[in-house]
Amino acid sequence: MKRLFILLGALLLSMSNVQWSMIYACTNLVVGKKASKDGSVIISYSQDSYGSFEPLRVIPAADHPAGTMHPLYHYETGNYLGEIPEVPHTYGVVGLMNEFQLTIHETTYGGRSELTDTVSGLIDYGSLMVLALQRAKTAREAIQVMTELTETYGYESEGESFTIADPNEVWIMDMIGKGPGRKGTVWVAVRIPDDCISGHANQSRIHQFPLKDKKNCLYAKDVISFAKEKGFFNGKDADFSFADAYAPADFGALRFCEARIWSYFNKWGAEDMQPYLPYAMGDTKGKVIPLYVKPKALLSVQDVKDMMRDHYEGTPMDVTKDIGMGAWEMPYRPTPLSFECDGKKYFNERPISTQQSACVYVSQMRSWLPNHIGGVTWFANDDANMVAFTPVYCNMTQAPECYDKHTADAFHFSTRSAYWVENWVSNMVYLRYNLLFPELQKVRDRLEADYNSLQPDIESKAAAMGKEDAIKYLSAYSHRTASAMMDEWNQLAQLIIVKYNDMAVKRTDESGQYEKTPGGDPRPVLRPGYPENYKRQIIQQTGTHYQVPN
Repeated sequence: MKRLFILLGALLLSMSNVQWSMIYACTNLVVGKKASKDGSVIISYSQDSYGSFEPLRVIPAADHPAGTMHPLYHYETGNYLGEIPEVPHTYGVVGLMNEFQLTIHETTYGGRSELTDTVSGLIDYGSLMVLALQRAKTAREAIQVMTELTETYGYESEGESFTIADPNEVWIMDMIGKGPGRKGTVWVAVRIPDDCISGHANQSRIHQFPLKDKKNCLYAKDVISFAKEKGFFNGKDADFSFADAYAPADFGALRFCEARIWSYFNKWGAEDMQPYLPYAMGDTKGKVIPLYVKPKALLSVQDVKDMMRDHYEGTPMDVTKDIGMGAWEMPYRPTPLSFECDGKKYFNERPISTQQSACVYVSQMRSWLPNHIGGVTWFANDDANMVAFTPVYCNMTQAPECYDKHTADAFHFSTRSAYWVENWVSNMVYLRYNLLFPELQKVRDRLEADYNSLQPDIESKAAAMGKEDAIKYLSAYSHRTASAMMDEWNQLAQLIIVKYNDMAVKRTDESGQYEKTPGGDPRPVLRPGYPENYKRQIIQQTGTHYQVPN
């Protein structure tokens, strides 16, 4: 999916054979079915890319005559790459979940640049995900489809981590190509224990793995021998680490990527994560963060949504505690991640929640329900912190209008487009965050609470229907909730510009109605000025320059 490329220049430490001139920005979080409150498998995905317009893709199931070819277009650029034979039948896909609840998410880690094959590789990572969703019913089957496709047609992309999940299990697969002229990939896939949580965020996370546990670990037959051939590894097979061989970590890979997973584990993991903090903060000699941990409490879908809103609160990397917040206490930092001042190099933190998110998925898969009811994607355009997720069921055949690719695009604003209206609101909120975010949060949390409370009743009614009627019913519900969210967000945009115009605040009474004079005009507005902390910083910097004489 769309990725953010941020130049770090001289900030990044030397990585010998690895060229990490760029950092990518997506986040996947994972909850096994015995680690969730209701037995759901839950995975999330923040698709982070400046300027990327991301609709909700809906691909209906289809039959294909013999000889049909499947055209391949690069998932990011739209450029034509070639074509491969189509299969007789392809499954329906909504977002990144298919009609059997199979779901695939990703983050890009880059890895060794010489292993990228943009010359002869025919399938990029995004196309690989879609092809697997159209051709597989389970996570294990998807792994087979993905690896066979790259073996046959070549892999065009850089190193990639995939979360591959179905209602019963979750796998994380790290994959990288073999370089120009050599088809296939080297890869390893590890099944996350049902009672654990996991995640990845633009850095390969699979280190050593069990070589003889085929039930819980699958890998390319040459994953170790190829590394030895290329000089990436020369030890005993039992000591082999995929991440160390194909994506050795530097400061940026840890501080900007692994730190996001550390924050997730720190909040929800049962294990004490303090011993791993040096590694998360960029120390390549620190203790490596495990691939998965057991949670200290069972997680709900809402817990995962809220974790996607993380800004490192309460950790040493907390972005809500220093002057970088600006006057209006905004928990975001402008990019690029690195900057230079007076000849010295500095950087900004990169938490899970980030302003460049084009969309966010929280995918819920449930084994005890029919697929058309059990599979639901909680979808939102823009940064998870600044939007309300709405439910989208996995067997619908048409995206809600506000998420549809025909409603708007990257170059044309529309009040009917969730992407544009939600970005419109968030970009107003960013600039006076401490004043405006409570207005947004109030609407966001109310809507999500409503959708969460309605879900059991909606699904109970659907379960009493025949499959086709249930699909129609759940599709209509998905469209209604998305439309209702859009109405609320358009009203929120109007409220912000009316109530908070010109850096002032119109007075309201306890019911939220604007206070008026007997003649009907607004009462004198409130002028809150700078927060107290920022006032003190101005005084520290300027001394008595602005002090009123006695």
